[in-house]
Amino acid sequence: MTEPEIAKPDADELIRKLHERPQMPVAEWLRAPAHVHYKAFRMIDPPVQRPASRDEFRSLLEAFKISADAMAIHDTFGYGVKVEASGERLILIWQAHTEYYSYQTWHIPSDHAGEVTFGPMTFPQYRSPITPLGAEVCRLDILLMIKPLPGSETLRPQLPGPVLYGSRILDEETALVTSFTPDEHGRERYWVSVGSGRSSKSHLQDIVDAIVRIETYYHLLLMQKPLFSAAIDQAYKFEQVHLKQREIISEHIGHADSLALQRWLNGLTQDWLKTTRLSSKLHFELSASGPYDKIVHRTLASLDERTLPLYRPMSEYVLSGITGVAEGNQQLLKRMDTLRSGFEGTISIIRARVDLMLQSQNLTLLISVDKTTKSQAILQYTVEGLSVIVIAYYLSGLMAYIFKGLHEMGWLGNADIVAALFVPFSLGLALGITIFGRKLLHKKFSGESTPPTSEKPQA
Repeated sequence: MTEPEIAKPDADELIRKLHERPQMPVAEWLRAPAHVHYKAFRMIDPPVQRPASRDEFRSLLEAFKISADAMAIHDTFGYGVKVEASGERLILIWQAHTEYYSYQTWHIPSDHAGEVTFGPMTFPQYRSPITPLGAEVCRLDILLMIKPLPGSETLRPQLPGPVLYGSRILDEETALVTSFTPDEHGRERYWVSVGSGRSSKSHLQDIVDAIVRIETYYHLLLMQKPLFSAAIDQAYKFEQVHLKQREIISEHIGHADSLALQRWLNGLTQDWLKTTRLSSKLHFELSASGPYDKIVHRTLASLDERTLPLYRPMSEYVLSGITGVAEGNQQLLKRMDTLRSGFEGTISIIRARVDLMLQSQNLTLLISVDKTTKSQAILQYTVEGLSVIVIAYYLSGLMAYIFKGLHEMGWLGNADIVAALFVPFSLGLALGITIFGRKLLHKKFSGESTPPTSEKPQA
């Protein structure tokens, strides 16, 4: 039977996908000033919700009646561009990642339109593109402005929150200010001044991509804190239970009976299963915290942040919220693995003790069986010896009657002498019959216990 062949991907197609950058054409349509909304959602079931979010994006493009030549939808990325007669432009960008998917919505007003402001999109007949398929990670409201950064007295009313954070990024002309505090719509606001000389091409997209990357992974790390806190308490309880169990087992295992060992084994197995279940859940939820932390740090480093007078650095707020989070998650995972190994070690010790008890019982049983076998062999030989005597007795008795008959017929002179001489012969005959019967039975039973050999098929 031949095995089915595994389809191998075409090498040229694989190389093309590796080098494909479907989002690059979007940068050609961007310019400042612009108003950007961003939303990200963590998928509960990525294999199911990822294609579902792609289908939702496709239906959204159809609802906006975006032409086929102004859209593109790939496996994990898609965009669509809607241009009004007035010159206003709406750009929708969908992107699906390993754990979450996101929307970027760009509103680029016409040259004759007024200044962009924070709040809802002012694009004609705009509607929200999101029907959440998972837990909301974050939502942002970003303004990209050409004019220089205004003073803090102008920005303070527009950015909610007690403290404003600002930095120069990428170059001397680009600066951003935020408060990291959601407004009445649940969006964190960013005011970004890009400078008149860098108001188009990929510079705008680099700024927005850096902001949303930092915010998304920052929130993904913080979303793990409730699970982390609950797991810490649960791990502490398991550790206390295991410590008490080990003390009790260490003191009593030397003289514990089978019932006590079975009770310990059942309890430890249940605790080990609970610990394994919790450890598996934590590995699934927290194992990505290390890469997320690195993404935030490397993105901050790529911004080349510099101090902006009157504002606290943006990185100060971000790093203060996630410092130690990834390390704590990894330490918790190691702690759970150590706890699980401790349960496994204690269970192994009890099982070894049970095996030793079983071996001792088996040895006692073997000794008893050996004594019984010897007794049965002695009894068997005794019975066989008595059987020889009985057979010889009955055979001699029968032949005595025959000899007496022959004496009365005149064929024998003295029947008693002949009967007496026949006794040794009857003993030898009885012994021969017993030995022959024993060999016959041995051959029969040994033949039944040997499995028949299968004949080789003829060619």
